[in-house]
Amino acid sequence: MKTVQDKNLLEMPIGVFDSGMGGLTVMREIMRQIPNEKVIYFGDTARVPYGSKSKETVTRFSRQIVRFLQSKQVKAIVVACNTASAYALDDLEKEIDIPIIGVVKPGAKVAAEVTRNGQVGVIATEGTISSNIYTTYIRQLRPEVQVTGKACPLFVPLVEEGLWQDPVTDEIAKRYLSSLIDTGIDTLILGCTHYPLIRSTVAKVMGDHVTLVNPAYETARELKELLMEKGLFNPVPPQLGTNKYEFFVSDGAEKFVHFANSIIKYGILGAKVIQIEDY
Repeated sequence: MKTVQDKNLLEMPIGVFDSGMGGLTVMREIMRQIPNEKVIYFGDTARVPYGSKSKETVTRFSRQIVRFLQSKQVKAIVVACNTASAYALDDLEKEIDIPIIGVVKPGAKVAAEVTRNGQVGVIATEGTISSNIYTTYIRQLRPEVQVTGKACPLFVPLVEEGLWQDPVTDEIAKRYLSSLIDTGIDTLILGCTHYPLIRSTVAKVMGDHVTLVNPAYETARELKELLMEKGLFNPVPPQLGTNKYEFFVSDGAEKFVHFANSIIKYGILGAKVIQIEDY
């Protein structure tokens, strides 16, 4: 029989953070796959993008966000940003005493498992590509796999403008992805949390023979396993009337809410702006 303390622990929320709005694809998967959990999401919309910033800056920003989430008594944290996962996760893991996972390892693990010819592509921000983090993780699992990275910086603004299925996005995708097609990859990691929103465009350009790996989906699956392993998984829904999902941003709450509702379809009524530099 669970103690009151255990029950309280199970009912504590999960913290999810991203450089802005792309991490909402991870949030969406968590809501789908582990619907009993309460979740607090923070998007650093004042300081986006992280992909072009230094490791030191991204790590400093990530520490501030983790301190904010810890002030909300979260029981676990998901770094729903590929760049922050690449640059800051190792340091964060050493500094906090609650479970924390990123989005890179789950995607890398699946890519290593599903590639048939040992040729894997990664599309992501400049920061994630230059960190070589996907290559490192994939080669730890399968040293013979060849990994080809391609930075696709224009995908993020196109997604945030809502141009998910648009001739402009089609054209940019062809330009970015043509060099990857020539490498003969059979697996492609969508290595930025915005990219699942243009999955159909990427699939059309790459062709049916290329398997697309969505780290947002794989991260939610891994989070569920982690919560169960640590005894933190909540088996029952929150009480009726409980504020199950909370959203915080560092700027532009109205734009964030509009974008969030286009992705999640949950009826997100608002997001609270906080001064993240205070943490």
